Amino acid sequence: MQSESSTHYKIAEVQNCALTSRVKTDSIFYRLFQEFPSIFFELIGNPPETANTYQFSSVEIKQTAFRIDGVFLPTQNEENPTYFVEVQFQPDSDIYLRLVSEVFLYLRQNKSKNSWRGVVIYPRRNIDTGERQDCYEFFNSDRISIIYLDELGEAASLPIGIATLKLVIENEDTTITTARELINRTKQAVNLQLPQKQLLELIETILVYKLPNISREEIEAMFGLSELKQTRVYQEAKQEGKEEGKQEGRFEAKLEAVPKLLALGLSVKQISQALDLDVAQVQQAIQQTPLNE
Repeated sequence: MQSESSTHYKIAEVQNCALTSRVKTDSIFYRLFQEFPSIFFELIGNPPETANTYQFSSVEIKQTAFRIDGVFLPTQNEENPTYFVEVQFQPDSDIYLRLVSEVFLYLRQNKSKNSWRGVVIYPRRNIDTGERQDCYEFFNSDRISIIYLDELGEAASLPIGIATLKLVIENEDTTITTARELINRTKQAVNLQLPQKQLLELIETILVYKLPNISREEIEAMFGLSELKQTRVYQEAKQEGKEEGKQEGRFEAKLEAVPKLLALGLSVKQISQALDLDVAQVQQAIQQTPLNE
């Protein structure tokens, strides 16, 4: 029989894991909307150019414990609404009451002349456990709208920005394939309205968040060295490598990554370039790989 202290410890551990996951998810969405505000407006069905008349920020309401995940504030036209965004990846029965409370406290404190809209983003419908009984008017008037990421459609048919956003909820067994397709789309896109370098960097960040066990060599191979070398994560890794020096374990890690990259569809030449190995070393690693791997 478990002791009461042991039970409390496990509950606290689960809560801490959930909190950590939420913090990571929130930070990704905050960065996404801050760097690519046009994606938000595409998501709610507005022209991407609408972002040019807005400023995005996270807002803390004074003298309360409320913090709104994100607020798009109009910068030019008083007729444009203020958008309050909540990213909700955990069930919360009070989400809508809290959102309305946050909005009206904000409006009271800031004396905004603009109308407002609330947008709640869920990974999937079953996470939406919010009570709506006291908020029906806001839903009926379209003051509050809800987006379920898994119902947006297939990533290949979505705009690149929204497909990047949806990568956050991709199943673990299909994340790598979807990410590779998205990376290729980003590289090959003609007249891409989003900054390519920043977008690739964001995709990499999502991969690191979703697949903590994937090796740096695999990520490098997925991106292609020429693009990855410009990203922040690669530069940090390069500096880390300089500080640590050449290690035998690093070489072994590269060899272990070879069969995984081969399974992802990369050629021997591509693998050798990505891992900075000789073609002969790659071929030898393949030959030494058990057939059942």
